[in-house]
Amino acid sequence: MTGHQARYRTIAGDLAAKIRAGQYAAGAALPSQRELSAAYGVTLMTLRQALRQLSDEGLIVQQPGRGTFVSAEPAAYRLGSLRSFTDDLKDQGHEVRTSVVQRAQRRLPAGVAAQLLARATDTGLRLERVREFAGRRAIHQVSWIRQPHAQRLREVDFTRVSLYAALAELGVVVARASETIRPDVLGADIARRLDEPAGAPVLVSERITYAPDGAAIVADRATILGSMMQINTQRAANTLSLNWGAAG
Repeated sequence: MTGHQARYRTIAGDLAAKIRAGQYAAGAALPSQRELSAAYGVTLMTLRQALRQLSDEGLIVQQPGRGTFVSAEPAAYRLGSLRSFTDDLKDQGHEVRTSVVQRAQRRLPAGVAAQLLARATDTGLRLERVREFAGRRAIHQVSWIRQPHAQRLREVDFTRVSLYAALAELGVVVARASETIRPDVLGADIARRLDEPAGAPVLVSERITYAPDGAAIVADRATILGSMMQINTQRAANTLSLNWGAAG
C-alpha cells in the first residue's frame, strides 16, 4: 500500500469514527473540503478520495453546490445490522446446517486484494461454506479474511460458529459493511455444491466488512438459490430494515 493510499484511508477512518461518535450528527454538514484538507494537512485530491470512500460506504452524501452531509441513517452501518444469513433464517424458525467445504491460507487473488486494499503479495484465509435449510442446500459462500485475523481463525469450528461471532471473540470490532446484491444464473462449479442444475436463477451477494478505522477485514461472496430465499424489507419514513427469508 502506498503512503498516499494509507493517508486517505486514515482520514476516512477518522471521519467515520467522528460520525459514529456523534461529533457529526445525522444530516449535519461536514466542514468544507478546503477546511478539511487544511485540517488534515493533505491535498484536495487526497481529501476527496477519503470522502469518496465514505460515500461508497453510505456514511455521507455529497450534494453539488451545497456541500457534504452525514447520511440520515448512519446507524444502518452499526454492528447490530450486520447479520448473517444463518441469523436471519434461525430467527424465522429454520434449522440451518453449515458445512465447511474448504479452508486454507492462500495468496489473495488480485480482485480480492483490491477489495481489501491489500498488497498483491498478501495472504489470507479462504473459507468456503455451504448452508442448508428445509432439507436443501441453498447458499454457497466464500469469505476471504485478511491478516492478522486470518491466522488466528485457523482452528475455529465454522460449522458451529459464525464468522462475525469468531471475529468478536478475538476482540475484532466490526463497524460496518458495504453490500451489493444482483441477480445471476448458477455456474457449473457452484451448481455441483448446491445440487442444482447450472443456469438456475440465483442472487449473488458481495460484501466488504470494515473495522472502525476504515480498514477492510473480510471480502465475502455468497451465491443464493433464487428458489429458496428472498429479500424482505420494512420501510418507514426515515428507516429501512432488510433481512433474508425463505422463499414462498
